[in-house]
Amino acid sequence: MSNHSELLIRKYFEQNSFVGSMIASFNNFVDRELQAILEENRIIEPTIIPPNVDSFRIRLDKVWVTKPEITEADGSKRPIYPIEARLRKLTYAAPIYIEVSAHVNDVQRESFVTQIGSLPVMLKSNVCHLAKMNRDELTEKGEDPADTGGYFIINGTERALITVEDLASNVLMVTEEDEGLVAKFFSEHGSYKIPHGIEKGKDGLFYISFTRIKKVPLVLVIKALGMLADQDIVGAVSGESQSDDVLINLVEFASVKDAENAIDEIAKRVGITQAKDVRVERIEEVIDKYLLPHIGVGPQFRKEKALNLCKMLARLILVEQGAVPVDDKDHYGNKRLKLSDDLLGDLLRVNLKVLISDLVYNFQRIVKRGKFPTIKVIIRDKLLTSRIYSSMATGNWVGSRKGISQRIQRLNNLNTLSHLQRVVSPLSAAQENFEARELHPTHLGRLCPVETPEGTNIGLRKNFALLASVTTQANEQDVLRQLREFGLQEAHNGD
Repeated sequence: MSNHSELLIRKYFEQNSFVGSMIASFNNFVDRELQAILEENRIIEPTIIPPNVDSFRIRLDKVWVTKPEITEADGSKRPIYPIEARLRKLTYAAPIYIEVSAHVNDVQRESFVTQIGSLPVMLKSNVCHLAKMNRDELTEKGEDPADTGGYFIINGTERALITVEDLASNVLMVTEEDEGLVAKFFSEHGSYKIPHGIEKGKDGLFYISFTRIKKVPLVLVIKALGMLADQDIVGAVSGESQSDDVLINLVEFASVKDAENAIDEIAKRVGITQAKDVRVERIEEVIDKYLLPHIGVGPQFRKEKALNLCKMLARLILVEQGAVPVDDKDHYGNKRLKLSDDLLGDLLRVNLKVLISDLVYNFQRIVKRGKFPTIKVIIRDKLLTSRIYSSMATGNWVGSRKGISQRIQRLNNLNTLSHLQRVVSPLSAAQENFEARELHPTHLGRLCPVETPEGTNIGLRKNFALLASVTTQANEQDVLRQLREFGLQEAHNGD
């Protein structure tokens, strides 16, 4: 090997870690995801408030994480390092602080900072004490200077969060199913992850299914969203050319002339038998909240949703006509990897809702007794902490997933590195799924073509290639801003 090659390789490993993607992912969770999850639950409005108060709401303003610390039996707090957590069977975790304000009749009554729990900290991440230490400092703190980090210490046990491979959300995929061609995708936004499906029935009509709405004609939903003119629908689906498939669907519902009638027709097909205004209100709520939530939640996004449904229908028709091939679910471009930011985000999102429900329950219980409590006394920080620790210690995650957190294998250094770079598919090991288990050309350079177990898990449990890295998800608004700078002009009036 030439001196230049040796120098390049040495420099690469000085600046990059095998588990760099895992550490970057955790940093992204602490720096961005944590605040984004708080924004989703920013305003809390109890239904039972004191009789002399017109309005009362609690606002969660800001959240941040400090460095790992321990509270001793006498109540004193001090920093804790990983070696002490291992030896004393403790959890290496940092406090999560939150800024809360209470507003009575739209006037701020109190504002304070309080701890809402503790977050297990990934070793060598930005909030870890070891982050910027050199080899000598690491040795002095009882650490192996060659240790990569990228794992957690829960009750003294070293545990890794296993990367989960899943189909990309918000990406339409047209695949061949038993019942024929189906366009499917998951619409994901915050705590929403709604499966959608569009298919063609034997009667030539296109049907959409999502949430509580099963097999409702697609044209009805498009009209319910406010796109009423047949010409507009044909233009959005077929452009200049006329599609017989679309015309058949339009003729079937030519009598539906306004959005309210379309919504009422959907309600009847779903089986809602209440008064008309109640029927319409319920379906409007379902459409605004659960239809394509990644585009937006609320009535102001209906036009965009209608245009997107037309695009999806156009794609399904093109595949049916043979102009475009069916999508390959096993292509790695159609997969996304859930690293620690996504996994911890799922965990915190669910448990923060539990904490908020508990806070509201405690508030309302005290109000019923004729008192007006301060918010500080009704926040139970142990609740969030115990639930996070429990999932991290057992590996049982939200969404009935198991084995997400695993005890690190320390047989030798290579064994540990392999475990930290594991990628697991959510598919059941008991089913055949031959195509999902096969080596795909798009794995090259991303996943190791050799390392996979024998037996039922073959091809479902994989490992990153040695030099593979995973990028964090780009912010949609940042991407749009960059595109506008490059000269992108936004469409108006459905153009």
